[in-house]
Amino acid sequence: MNKILSIMLVAALATACGEKKAVAQTDKLTEQATQKPNILFILVDDLGYADLSVMGSEYYETPNIDVIAMSGTIFVNGYAACTVCSPSRASLMNGQFTARHGMTQYEGGKTGQTWKNLNRHTKLLPPEYRHFLNPDDITLPEILKDNGYSTFFAGKWHLGGEEQHSMPTDHGFDINIGGNESGGPNGGYFSPFKNPNLTNFEDEKGMPLAMKLAKETSKFITNNKDGRFFAYLSFYEVHAPIQTTKEKWTKYRNKAEKMGIHENGFAMERVLPARKHQDNPVYAGLIEQVDDAIGVVMKTLKTLNLDKNTIVVFTSDNGGVTSGDNFSTNALDLRGGKGYQWEGGVKVPYFIYVPWMQQGGNKIEEAVSGVDLYPTLLDLVNVPQNSKHIVDGVSLKPLLEKGSIAQRPLYWHYPHYGNQGGEPSSIIREGNHKLIYYWEDERVELYNLKTDVGETKDISKTEPKLTLQMKNKLLTWLKSMNTHYAEVDPLWNQAAWNKKLEDNKTKLMPRLEKDRKEILTPGWEPNKNWWGSDISK
Repeated sequence: MNKILSIMLVAALATACGEKKAVAQTDKLTEQATQKPNILFILVDDLGYADLSVMGSEYYETPNIDVIAMSGTIFVNGYAACTVCSPSRASLMNGQFTARHGMTQYEGGKTGQTWKNLNRHTKLLPPEYRHFLNPDDITLPEILKDNGYSTFFAGKWHLGGEEQHSMPTDHGFDINIGGNESGGPNGGYFSPFKNPNLTNFEDEKGMPLAMKLAKETSKFITNNKDGRFFAYLSFYEVHAPIQTTKEKWTKYRNKAEKMGIHENGFAMERVLPARKHQDNPVYAGLIEQVDDAIGVVMKTLKTLNLDKNTIVVFTSDNGGVTSGDNFSTNALDLRGGKGYQWEGGVKVPYFIYVPWMQQGGNKIEEAVSGVDLYPTLLDLVNVPQNSKHIVDGVSLKPLLEKGSIAQRPLYWHYPHYGNQGGEPSSIIREGNHKLIYYWEDERVELYNLKTDVGETKDISKTEPKLTLQMKNKLLTWLKSMNTHYAEVDPLWNQAAWNKKLEDNKTKLMPRLEKDRKEILTPGWEPNKNWWGSDISK
């Protein structure tokens, strides 16, 4: 019996020592990761909240992006800082709300009389705005570079160009591949590209732009595997004009047919028709091209054993395009899309993966903004913020660690008309409530997003006290920002505006329905070589 007890005691001690050793090894790996973490920041242009299978789409297929989400933390109330691209992208760079940094419209958007000359017939004339990233801003890449990080940018920039000395390399990036003042993919989505900051190689002819950017990002990561790096992969996809290969179009056309093709694909919003269903096979193929590219970069991290100490952020710069542009997608339960003041315009996929944290697809309900990523990443890599630079965002590290952050309001200011049908407005979200203030007539809408995520029930009349309180807080904050506002056009013509709305309903919508049915017809093709993806023709 004593011998048996001795054996059991030895076994128990061995097990305890083994467990202790395993914990010690895990702690050591965690310590090594947190001491020298890398950052991969993935930004997809115009990707909607529900444009991923992990976010509820039954049509789009995104297995590689889904892995990032299910390995990390999913912020189910993650927001872009604006309903359109440039303002939101500036906020990612400087951590500020749009009213503070002044870039309230996408670069190239018209203002004042120039806007009116486009025969827009709107009641207000949009105000001026900053056309490039403020050179006095202390950007995220600048801080990281000053703290020993090699910094890399690939893809869409749209925050100024060479004339304004506002290229990625002017704001802290060591390397720029493909970034310039353009908001779209010059030359299309297949090589050869008409981009002065992208080199075309003969063996890449027909390669998707997303894969080209992934290839360059993987090259940078490989070259910097022994140091600390900040890689910012900013896809031009899925911005219009949308394009894909014949193979992917066929796959998703057949899938749409299997799921059941609806007779009618559009319904009128206030200004423009909006897509009712996720059934665009070209758009679905373009999303898959992005997912394929992300898979390549993630495989590079794993192959180089960098997946253990590389933080991965994934998000979009605004909602998906339900109206305007290519009328590409539908936001499922959310109202509106890119350019709109409703949830479909500002709510986006928002994932943060920190390898040394136990996350596993943890979902957080707290409302967070793109402005929060600046302080969050600095906090995660133990780099202090610069006290001379004002940051509106807060670190989300406590939430990632299953803790909490102080309650605060989120703000949006878009005093412009969206090309997609959105109206000049400013927004405040506090708790579960969201108030929209419209600059055309100073009316407001109030929604309880906890019970009405589709924003179908305006409760401003039944909650007058809360409405007034939130409205005053919003207007007081805007005044403190010294921002710009739209002005009434003294020559505005109500009849001309009504005619435009009628044309959108009676002329534009039937044309969209016709185009949709054609794209879903067997044998359809956009041109002989499928936008350059078929190099045999």
